[in-house]
Parts: sequence; structure tokens; C-alpha cells
Amino acid sequence: MGRPAKHQQAYQRAHGLPAAPRPRTLQGQPMKFIFADSLDFVDPGYDFVNDRNTPNRKPYWDDAYPHEIMGYAPYDGVLVSRGIVGDHRIKGKYTESQAMRFRRVGVREFMRLDKPQFANLALFGDCGAFTYVAQDVPPYTPGDTAEFYDDCGFTHGCSVDHIIFDYDETLVGFAGGSAEAKRRYDITLENADVFWRETRDMKRFTPLGVVQGWSPNSMAEAARSLVAMGYTYLAIGGMVPLKSEQIKTCLAAIRAAIPASTRLHILGFAKANEIDSFGAYNITSFDTTSPLIRAFKDAKQNYFLRDDDGQGALRYYTAIRVPQAIENPRLTRLIKQGTFKAEDLSKLEVESLAALRAFDKGERDLESVLEPVLKYNAIIATDQAYEAVRHTAVMQRLESAYRETLTKRPWKACGCPICSQAGIEVMLFRASNRNKRRGIHNLAVYKTLIDDLTSLAGDAE
Repeated sequence: MGRPAKHQQAYQRAHGLPAAPRPRTLQGQPMKFIFADSLDFVDPGYDFVNDRNTPNRKPYWDDAYPHEIMGYAPYDGVLVSRGIVGDHRIKGKYTESQAMRFRRVGVREFMRLDKPQFANLALFGDCGAFTYVAQDVPPYTPGDTAEFYDDCGFTHGCSVDHIIFDYDETLVGFAGGSAEAKRRYDITLENADVFWRETRDMKRFTPLGVVQGWSPNSMAEAARSLVAMGYTYLAIGGMVPLKSEQIKTCLAAIRAAIPASTRLHILGFAKANEIDSFGAYNITSFDTTSPLIRAFKDAKQNYFLRDDDGQGALRYYTAIRVPQAIENPRLTRLIKQGTFKAEDLSKLEVESLAALRAFDKGERDLESVLEPVLKYNAIIATDQAYEAVRHTAVMQRLESAYRETLTKRPWKACGCPICSQAGIEVMLFRASNRNKRRGIHNLAVYKTLIDDLTSLAGDAE
């Protein structure tokens, strides 16, 4: 039976095949999935067996961004925060030389997006308000921020905001809000007003006015003010700590206060796995790191795959923890305390890796793999030997999760470049080169979900 056209691109992307044309989307335009980058690259020649980087590797220069190791961009654009790049005002994640090169060559060349196949990727910039949240006022001015976006070749740039953490959805009108919340609200709007005037003659990037507030109605009022200034694209801030229903309440209030043609971007959308329930709010774009971060920060939902042969909802699998015995902080603490010997933990580590790799080749059965893995994980999870805790709830949950992962073998069902090359290594929760590879795989799978959601919405119009 032929594959429905609306699923074709998702299937091709999930299985590492050439991309099909982008489908119609939510309100006639593509909803853009923007990846918020923070120097998220891997060593393409990493030696998994010996746990070594490529000989003479030069970090950044020899490493690969997600779009390089995948061979295509698993997102519609990237967002780079000024606070992440860093300068003399804010210590960012970039080294001093990297920050200088970023300013000199621009975002596209620095991120190696200066190739024809990436020409249409959106390049968003914001100030990275979380990096200066504790400061009395933002360290950046609207003028130097506009200059930063223009000099670095961004396609979109957000005004200078100041995060508001207060939130009360029961407030009516412009009521409530602490004195500090109102001060930050005023700073954000004043900066947006100056930023709009500073950027009127700049044609290289689209300015976004940032919305901050302490309630849905205060956010709606901020959005109304930004539209009155002249903004046609708004970025909604302060959403990270809110629950999905709270975010929807804010979006509903904002949408009711502004023209339907006004585009909306959600900054730091932490509920990315729930994006399918946000279609009614006409979201133009959103940025998130969630699919990548969950690969190594979530307790159990570390590896994404689509149900039904690459066409259905996201399915989550638990990565199998096999940390390096003499480098893992928790295990080294147990060694220093004399609870376990270093050589015993190293032996469990080696046995777990050997069993998992043999299983991947079809040389060992499930039960014989679970035994060494659970023995090692008992110590990681409980600080105790497996025999003492094997029947506890924590170990029963862990066994169930690992049993599902190893039974389903999801890495075998995925044909993406990472899973094809790394095999079971992508399922191991073990240091950056494996964990970030799994995260990059997640980005690619997540992108197919966004493409399908927007395709289905286009079909329904």
C-alpha cells in the first residue's frame, strides 16, 4: 500500500532518506522549529570502544554540529543567545577567541551554515535573559544589541528583555504584579520601543518585540503595546517555568489582544513534546533545546522514535546507564569512602559494555545482558550491591525500562546517520559524545513530528 503524502517527509527524514518538499502548515505557513544552540557538537571520529577522541582533535574545528553529522539540518533554524556567546559584560559559554570569531565572521559562517543547502535556515538571536536575570538591569542596550544582530548576520533579532518570574492567572486586567515585576515590565517595553526605532533602517534582520508579564492579561497588554509600536512579530518570554495549560492561557489572552496577522514566537519552549496541542494559537515559531537535553537530563525518556513505522506520535525509550567507573562523581565518592573497590566497579563496567555490544550483534540473549547491567546500575542508583536491592521498587522500575529498550531495539528501527553508525552506543548513557549523539538523533525525530503536525493542519484547511 502506498504511503500517504502527508507522512512522506516524516518517513524520509526518520529513515535518513533525502528530504521531500516542505508541506503546507498550520495557518498556511510553516511553523518553524528553532534549535537553541549552545555549542552542541560532537567528535565525528570518536572511538567508542576505547572511549577516545580523534587523535589530534581540535575542539570546534574538528567537531560536527547536528546539521553536519546528520547531513541535513534537523531543525528550521537556530537561535543563539548573546549571553551564551559572551563578552566583557557577561561570561558566556564561548571561549574568548570563539566569541571574537563569532562577531568577526557572523553566525552563519561560525556555525558552518554557509552552504547552499542551509541558505534558507532562520537565524534567531536573543539576549539570553537568563544569563543576567540577577542583575538590576540588562547589561545590553537596544542600540548595541541591534548592532550585534546586524553585524553577525542574524535573520531575526529579539529586543532586550528582563525576565519576570511572578505569575498569577487569576488577576484581572492590569492588576497585581510586584513592584519588581512592574519595573522589569517597564524596562522590557522601553527597550523594545528604542529597539524598534534603532532597527527601522536595518534591513538584514526582522525585529521581534519581547513580551514579559506577571499574568495573561499583563502579557496581552504588553503585546498590544508592542504592536502599537510597529512590531509584526512578537516573542513570548517567561514561559519556561509555566505548565502547558498556563502557557495556553497566556497565548489565548495575547491572541485576543492583537491582530490575527501578528506572528508569535515562543522563547525557550520547554513543553516541546506537547506542541501538537498548541495548534489553535497560530504559533509561527518556537525555540527549544528539549529534544537534545532530554537525552541526558531526563530520568527515563532519553531516546525518541516515532510510532507506526515513523508516522505516529513520539515514543520514548530509556537509555542504559554505563558510566565510566573511575570518572563518574558518584562512583568515585563510593570508592573514596571504601564502600566499593575501584577494580570491582571497573570490572562491572567492562562486563556491561561487552554484554551490550554482544547483544547488538545477536551474540547474547536479553536475560544474560540484563544481569551485568543491573548489577552495575544497582550501585549507580542506590549506592548498594545488587543482591541487597534487587527486589526494591527502584530496581524493578529500572529493570522494566531497560527490558523494554533492549526488547524493542529502537536504534535498529532508525536509519538516521547516527544510529546507523553508532549502533547500540547511541543507547548508552555515557559521557558527552554518546549522549549528545542521542540528543541530535532526537532533534531529527522531533523535526519529523513538527513536519507532520503542520502538514496535517495544512490538509485540514
